Amino acid sequence: MHERGSSSQEKSLELLAELTTAEKLELLDGDTPFWSGMADIALHQASHRHPWPAAQVPRLGLAGLQFVDGPRGVVLEGGATTFPVPMARGACWDPDLEQRIGEAIAREARSFGANWVAGVCINLLRHPGWGRAQETYGEDPVHVGALGAAMTRGLERHAVACVKHFALNSIDSSRFLVDVQVSERVLHELYLPHFRDCVEAGAGSMMSAYNQVNGHWCGQHPELLRRILKQRWGFRGFVVSDFIFGVRDGVAAVLAGQNLEMPFRMVFAGCLPEAVADGRVPMGCIDEAVLRLLQVQLRVPAGAYPASLRSCETHRALAREAATSSIVLLRNEGQVLPFKGLSSLALIGRLASIPNLGDRGSSDTRPLPGTVVTPLDGLRAAAPDLRIEQASGSSPLAAAALAARCDAAVVVAGLDWRLEGEHIHPGDIAPILRLIPPPDWLLRLVGRRRLMPFWRPLAHLLAWITSYASARQGGDFAAGDRTDLNLPADQVALIRQVASANPRTVVVLMGGGAMLIEDWRQLVPGLLLLWYPGEQGGAALADVLLGRVSPSGRLPFSMPTQACHLPPFEPRARQVVYDFWHGYRRLQRDGHAAAFPFGFGLSYSQFTASELTAEFQRADGRIDHLQTSVTITNTGEMEAAEVVQLYLEPPARELERPARTLVAFQRLHLAAGEARRITLAVPLRSLARFDPAQDGFVTEEGTHRLVVARHVEDVGLAVALEMEAARVSN
Repeated sequence: MHERGSSSQEKSLELLAELTTAEKLELLDGDTPFWSGMADIALHQASHRHPWPAAQVPRLGLAGLQFVDGPRGVVLEGGATTFPVPMARGACWDPDLEQRIGEAIAREARSFGANWVAGVCINLLRHPGWGRAQETYGEDPVHVGALGAAMTRGLERHAVACVKHFALNSIDSSRFLVDVQVSERVLHELYLPHFRDCVEAGAGSMMSAYNQVNGHWCGQHPELLRRILKQRWGFRGFVVSDFIFGVRDGVAAVLAGQNLEMPFRMVFAGCLPEAVADGRVPMGCIDEAVLRLLQVQLRVPAGAYPASLRSCETHRALAREAATSSIVLLRNEGQVLPFKGLSSLALIGRLASIPNLGDRGSSDTRPLPGTVVTPLDGLRAAAPDLRIEQASGSSPLAAAALAARCDAAVVVAGLDWRLEGEHIHPGDIAPILRLIPPPDWLLRLVGRRRLMPFWRPLAHLLAWITSYASARQGGDFAAGDRTDLNLPADQVALIRQVASANPRTVVVLMGGGAMLIEDWRQLVPGLLLLWYPGEQGGAALADVLLGRVSPSGRLPFSMPTQACHLPPFEPRARQVVYDFWHGYRRLQRDGHAAAFPFGFGLSYSQFTASELTAEFQRADGRIDHLQTSVTITNTGEMEAAEVVQLYLEPPARELERPARTLVAFQRLHLAAGEARRITLAVPLRSLARFDPAQDGFVTEEGTHRLVVARHVEDVGLAVALEMEAARVSN
């Protein structure tokens, strides 16, 4: 890489002038040939073996961009740290922690030779059935945006951050088919702000989504890619397609603002040389794309990153901190937790003694054998004198008998990669695969006239094989989206039997999203979410169960009482409508209380809020932002962390708008008895609505209530503030 000392823009212009037209076009797609690359994926799981290269020009000293996935850690084999999944880290509500994790992932990526990391997945969780729910941070754009921006800042210290998937991508099984219909207001107020947060945090790249939005494929969507991302937001990085099948029409895509097709030479390589030659694509459009790629590549820091960074002591400690902070205590009747005075403990459930790290799709990590701390490992290490008796739970009666003869019981239940995850539906990619010409060796072997009439059915077969190879892991198919949010029936039967046998039963749930638990949650006094907690999850669980650390996770989504309280969700839908009404916004509108609300989480301590104030801050004679201050006191007897949440209640109007929305938050640690006054800055855009007639955000005239609350349904502490109608700077 070139040194950062000289201006990357000036150097990029110099390099642009030296490139031939052929070299410029070659920069716009991955550096791997299509057919050999597909074989590498299907036969060798290449995405877990090496980075994917792009934008290399050796004669000019351009070493290129080396792509690797990594929402929960670098996915390459070789012992990278496995952190809790992003949804678990969303439950931490801690941007500082997320930035440190981003920096750790980037440093480990560099140790593999990668310098471009797809670790910022920020699609909103519209429905908990989404198979990749675990890869994002939650259901609210302010919360997701703060954490996505923090991850972006961390990654960009050592690599190029890739933010994905732009935009409205939250159904997996039909992601190659579905057309998401959305109004301009909903788009700008709900589904885009978090992407903008990452742009403003300095993201070097943005990945377009597979799906359509309002009738246009995201990979060739001029409104999203050019007018909003590049022109309205001033994005200076490059746009990359989602992998392999992210471009349908190469000419339309590059004109719309797509800059790089990955990871192979595919649609762009097959159409752009001719399109440039005949004038359908102006050279200026190509130069713009190349210049963006050069500028981002040149700003990557130089330097060597040793393999010893992988799963080093510092990064393992960071993974344990994240896992501990993510645990959400949902129920603690009779103060069953923390466990005290136990001489024996029954630990029950298959998931108690095996690594359960999450989806086995593109985000799958490969920790070294023996490095993952399971719940059983964690408890045995933390309490060597405690008699821990284990049962798989395959026999509920035997498990109940074990629980009955122990002082307390812990049932580890929930989901794994067999029940939720990334999924490619066989056949969906065949129409895209037909855009790729047959390999030269096949044309030479069969002949063009003989082969081409059979290419379409052959493409279908190849697409199915590719889908099969991508989805098949460990002998089974990944499940994709969930259509049933209940726990499997055998797990429910196990919980019921154990709870009836031991009144001190605690259920530990693993998984990446909300579950329906109404038919049994009242039967157990203790209930917590462990998520997919990464390689140090068992140690973190032991710390919380034994009271060494107070639980401090807060729900990043709402857990409903009934499936009918959720928006419609059809995994194979061809068209869906996205509106304001999902998550806590929908529950508020319809008057349904959540089983556990957005932002909810119990602690071993207690907190109070007092002295809430709010005032506008001005800069250059104009209102710049809203500043709120509040005093938080730990009134309990234990050091603990609290998550201060600030919600906005807008004036009552006929205009469709959620009744209460998150506008700011802050996590803080307080010693027992400690009080601290904190300040929350709220951008005006978070208080405004998008007005299509003015093509921008505007504030509403009237009385706004700002509420500091422990969760979205908490009455909280409120202050009123008068606002005037005004245009907010875009």
